[in-house]
Amino acid sequence: MNTYTTGAAGAMFLVGTLAAVSGAIEDYPVYGGQAIRYALAAVVLLAAARARGLGPVRLRPRQWGLLAALSLTGLVLFNVCVVEAARASGPALPGIVLGTVPLALALVGPMATGGRPSPRVVAAGLVVVAGASVATGAGSGNLPGLLWSLGALACELCFSLLALPLLPLIGPVRLSAWSALLAVPLLLAAGLALDGRNVLRTPTPAEAAALAYLALVVTCVAFFLWYRSLPRLGPGRAGLFAGMVPIGAISTAALLGTAVPTPADLAGTALVVSGIALGLRSPRPRRPAPEAASRPVSRRVTGRATAVPHRTEPTR
Repeated sequence: MNTYTTGAAGAMFLVGTLAAVSGAIEDYPVYGGQAIRYALAAVVLLAAARARGLGPVRLRPRQWGLLAALSLTGLVLFNVCVVEAARASGPALPGIVLGTVPLALALVGPMATGGRPSPRVVAAGLVVVAGASVATGAGSGNLPGLLWSLGALACELCFSLLALPLLPLIGPVRLSAWSALLAVPLLLAAGLALDGRNVLRTPTPAEAAALAYLALVVTCVAFFLWYRSLPRLGPGRAGLFAGMVPIGAISTAALLGTAVPTPADLAGTALVVSGIALGLRSPRPRRPAPEAASRPVSRRVTGRATAVPHRTEPTR
């Protein structure tokens, strides 16, 4: 793996740790907690941008619209959809639906950039989806849970696809910082509408530690690694690493002692790794056409025999 594939794998693995760590804040108001998380992450990321000498960038109205849409869909609505899907049908169904992210990005990503899906990457995406589904496990679902889960899937695609035209302009640090900053008032508004005055409260030490982890590791580090790797790998290949999310969740749960990996978890992990390896494997270069026979061909030109070398047409 090179730096970018390692970064994409690390980003999605860290996102997977969110599930285990979120157990420490399950009693904290959801939208208020996410607002705190993104506010802290924005402060850290803006400080990092300033330390690296990254000054302000003048964006056009269309680019500001893309940034706002990314923040609204990829951060705010994604959290809303995941929370509501879990409330409606439990965590298994959104986990399985989000496990189709590799296949969805393999299909939609190239078309969004004017290309065509690679059959090899699509096949690899199917393997990763199968592995993610096995690792996640089947759960009881219902129509509201499915609809919320599909909404989360669409928002997850927006998180990557809307970033592609912005990354060359502002880079991964500023994109992560600005999208997190824009998400804060939107999440607070959602929290006020759904939780009223209980949208915020003083967190306990355990809740504060979990929120800090989500802000610094799952947001600052994972967002930066993902947005740095995405343009280099392309959405199709980068999407394969979404299969690392359940692996991160399983590994973190085992490390914290909250769950022991089952044979299905291990089998799903093996499928995910196999699918990623298949998708990242470089296609075999075509062998050059064999050299034509060196024997010259004779033809008559003005009464003389002239040797003409045999030529082969170039292959595409």
